[in-house]
Amino acid sequence: MQGINCVFSRAKPIVGVVHLLPLLGSPRQASPLNEVRARALADAEALIDNGIDAVIVENYGDAPFFPDCVEAHTVAVMAIIVNEHRERFPKIPIGVNVLRNDAKSALAIAAAANADFIRINVHTGAMLTDQGVLQGKAYETVRYRSFLGSNVKIFADVAVKHAAPIGQFDLASVAQDTYHRGLADALIVTGAGTGERTELKQLKTVKDAVPHGKVFAGSGVAADYLAETLQCADGVIVGTSIKRDGVTTNEVDPVRVRALIDARGS
Repeated sequence: MQGINCVFSRAKPIVGVVHLLPLLGSPRQASPLNEVRARALADAEALIDNGIDAVIVENYGDAPFFPDCVEAHTVAVMAIIVNEHRERFPKIPIGVNVLRNDAKSALAIAAAANADFIRINVHTGAMLTDQGVLQGKAYETVRYRSFLGSNVKIFADVAVKHAAPIGQFDLASVAQDTYHRGLADALIVTGAGTGERTELKQLKTVKDAVPHGKVFAGSGVAADYLAETLQCADGVIVGTSIKRDGVTTNEVDPVRVRALIDARGS
């Protein structure tokens, strides 16, 4: 299953995040579903029309997050939204991230809506987070993908943001286990929190540990140091820096997107 070259048309893709407004049942829900859907599509359109290679849809507004399984209505709403993205943008790679760590629901949504990849915050091992201890379920996730007969790719974080390791932690070993034993198709390295820069040293450590794997920078990517980041990474996932005023919860700013794409060059 490993190998993501069939997903992206560009060698080092830029993936833009579609941060969903709070969904049905979330503590901060304020917008009706039609407005949530419209905002999501508008953000995706602003990303794609200005040069972003792919998008990933995540329920960012649903904090505080369930640690594992989200409610059924969250899955239903996200499936509708992801399917709308697939219909509107049939040639664009689309990903799904069900926060905080519901890989099974993400796979189900992706398979049903014909999306291309999912992101899993903790795929192997265990991390201490604001949701408590999150444990990876690679054994379950990979088998469920086979059960669905799906070719959805698994992007897995190593040293995920907003989390701390439990006990002794060696980044290179975790990367190797996540890739070789957890069968992740790509690895993601992030900063400590949302919008915080991914350290180049950590990117290099993971890339050296898994030289044949694909490694993405997953947070804090901005135009000023995109080229430097792409020297170490095989792609980036960007959200906060391309929002209006650089605020994660704001709408996508086309000017910031174009600046990021211009920084990449041809």
